Amino acid sequence: MKKQARADGIVIIKKYANRRLYNTETSSYITLEHLATMTREGRDFKVVDAKTDDDITHNVLTQIIMEEESRGQTMLPVSFLRQLISMYGDSMQAMVPGYLEASMDSFRRNQEQFKSAVEGAFAHSPFAEIAKRNLQMLEVAAQAFQTPGVAPVTPPPSPTASKDDQIAALKAELTRLQDKVEKLG
Repeated sequence: MKKQARADGIVIIKKYANRRLYNTETSSYITLEHLATMTREGRDFKVVDAKTDDDITHNVLTQIIMEEESRGQTMLPVSFLRQLISMYGDSMQAMVPGYLEASMDSFRRNQEQFKSAVEGAFAHSPFAEIAKRNLQMLEVAAQAFQTPGVAPVTPPPSPTASKDDQIAALKAELTRLQDKVEKLG
């Protein structure tokens, strides 16, 4: 088969009736796990029905979430799922996708700001390399060990707090997270 990728960098994945997924960029069959990895890496792809050429990306991404949730990687609380289901057919349904997308974008920005704040707090100290390694370890652990009951990372201290208070708060949070990672390991 001929390689196929759109000019805008989106990889085309074809889904056949036998439920197999074909990556037109690499000319190989792949699994949902491959698509999950591509998503985590920030690769943009579009899944199309091989027979009808219909875009089925939404359905496939939902299927990936379902598989992750069934493996114990639960991230969606039952109360959130109930609220989401109750919004179907509601007059506000059309607003929900935009709201959820904006919320996730905000969450990602806050996550990056926290990471930058922690890195900045240790940038000119002998602990810089240790902090950098700990951050990498925490990122890996957060992705690998997201479990119910584990408290979410608290946001960075308020910019109005003194620099010493900010550093103390970040050090305390880093220590708390290290303890959790050690317990999980």
